[in-house]
Amino acid sequence: MSAPIDLRLLPATAAVSPDGRLSIGGCDLGLLAERFGTPLFVYDEAHLRARCREYVGAFGPDGVAYAGKAFLCRAMVRLVGEEGLHLDVATGGELHVALSAGFPPRRIVFHGNNKSDEELGSALAGGVGRIVADSFTELDRLEKLVKGGLAAPRVLLRVTPGVEAHTHQYIETGTEDSKFGFPVRPGDALEAARRVAASPYLELAGLHCHIGSQIHVLESYARAAAVVVDLAAEVEAAVGAGAIGELNLGGGLGIAYHDGDEPPTVAEYAAVLRRAVDEAISDTGLSSRPAVLVEPGRSIAGTAGVTLYRVGTIKEIVGVRTYAAVDGGMSDNARPATYGARYEAFLPERATAERPLVVTVAGKHCEQGDLLVRDATLPADLAVGDLLCTPATGAYGYAMASNYNKVPRPAVVFAAGGEARLVVRRETVDDLLRLEET
Repeated sequence: MSAPIDLRLLPATAAVSPDGRLSIGGCDLGLLAERFGTPLFVYDEAHLRARCREYVGAFGPDGVAYAGKAFLCRAMVRLVGEEGLHLDVATGGELHVALSAGFPPRRIVFHGNNKSDEELGSALAGGVGRIVADSFTELDRLEKLVKGGLAAPRVLLRVTPGVEAHTHQYIETGTEDSKFGFPVRPGDALEAARRVAASPYLELAGLHCHIGSQIHVLESYARAAAVVVDLAAEVEAAVGAGAIGELNLGGGLGIAYHDGDEPPTVAEYAAVLRRAVDEAISDTGLSSRPAVLVEPGRSIAGTAGVTLYRVGTIKEIVGVRTYAAVDGGMSDNARPATYGARYEAFLPERATAERPLVVTVAGKHCEQGDLLVRDATLPADLAVGDLLCTPATGAYGYAMASNYNKVPRPAVVFAAGGEARLVVRRETVDDLLRLEET
């Protein structure tokens, strides 16, 4: 491919100047790289807010919880709160960030397949609104904590419906062979519901189901919703009418990562879920329609963010491959090395340039697998020192960042209205020593 970058892969406010320079949120990316350094995550704040509002418009003000695991910092927590969403967290660390940013604890949904006593205790003491219980041993922990004097939690039972999501096996979570949740088919999920409903220490709030991530096949959601509604009817028959007040159907809606991707829209996603739930309620005779909640993460943050790098080395192996090495890599984007995720690349200071040169963008880490973009197409005059951008890195980029090879993690900025604000500072080499004992 030799055409300029497809702007549909970029945040909503992305614009190209007459001389081919790309801006996001009214901020020139080349100038941001000079000001904040590279690697650098740049988020379009207007895009984040627009996606939040799109979800609220489709599912209602209490029908959406942002999945913090996609990208979380205190600025993002505050943005989510300002847009009226609930927030889901998956660890005690994410919970701490949320609470430190002043997010209302009653609007937090706490996930995790192996929550510790300390994590659960912090959640209960902090007044977290819903705990998503993942196992019988977790129910044991919760009851013990309540017996010890903490407030009884509202519990959502995470169930695995046995539905294939048609995505990578590492991010598929709804099949029966999953580390998450109570399986529906062997009867574990119904047994767990009976137990919570009968417990004087727990309140059964509803059922939770999440089938995976980066999903483009909406029929998978419909099948999962039907299974969960059918289970809700079984629970109602076992413990009484109205036992299931909420159906949390998770998230996982896919986004476009490269040219040719055509992910479903939020409106299409909402329509499929709504129809599937309504039809399943009609078929099962469930006495009332539970509230439906979804938990988008990637589809809010993913396309809102880009990563900027500097090219440091260009290596041509005649007849084999040309490598362009940048100043980041698997420490700021683990997805390509982890499960073969594909990205595009382009030069934001020459965004309208033709891209005939086939190059593999490599990271700087001591791993041959540290390849950010295989067979990227870039301008023929690519040179050392060029600024390079990978779009659609707003989800699971910074969230999965590490200090591998003792590389400090990048900075994060939010851009809006021509102004850029630093929301996460760049780590320094001294930060790498903070936890060490001399």
